[in-house]
Amino acid sequence: METAARTAPAAVIVAIDGPAGTGKSSTSKAVAAKLGLGYLDTGAQYRAITWWMVTNGIDVDDAVAVADAAAKPHIVSGIDPAAPTISVDGTDVSGPIRTQEVTSRVSAVSAVPEVRAVITELQRTIAAEAPRGIVVEGRDIGTTVLPDADIKIFLTASPEVRAARRSGELKGKEAADLAATQAALAKRDALDSGRKTSPLAKADDAVEVDTSDLTLDQVIECVVTLVEEKRTVA
Repeated sequence: METAARTAPAAVIVAIDGPAGTGKSSTSKAVAAKLGLGYLDTGAQYRAITWWMVTNGIDVDDAVAVADAAAKPHIVSGIDPAAPTISVDGTDVSGPIRTQEVTSRVSAVSAVPEVRAVITELQRTIAAEAPRGIVVEGRDIGTTVLPDADIKIFLTASPEVRAARRSGELKGKEAADLAATQAALAKRDALDSGRKTSPLAKADDAVEVDTSDLTLDQVIECVVTLVEEKRTVA
């Protein structure tokens, strides 16, 4: 048992940040699966609390009302990269949180400091309790949520590539032309980067990976290599 304990890979916390359309979710899930780590989509948690606000008639443009309700919903995130789950007050919301109604409101809700405080504490608890380590993706993981993460990655891509990827993810009535999608992403970037509390930003010690001209497999391999190198050094 002692030998097994010494040779088993140490638990590692990987922070992957970046704006929408850079491949964060696909990369993070695949890296977690390959390395046997947990996976946490922090954006889904902000979408979940936004969904709760909308469903319960909270005016998301009223920061005071949002702040007063921030601690009310009970959000549970499963960390299995093969089948990540998220529920609010016992209800599976993995589908509803991806609607345009939620997408268009999540920046306003996530900018409220009280919301960020509640969700940040939840994220830190999940990361600390992950038995084999975890890949955590979001916008402020390396800078605010887990500043002591073992390795930090910041994914980027050109606006055109991001818009094409995001437009391809939308379906049916929510499918948008590239120009509209690019404009929506630019607006979201401005809101997330400009908020006073935990803005979207690259940590000083993060490794930046431009995914514009890379396939998903290439991005995954790049991140896996970075994590394995860190484990070796550790």
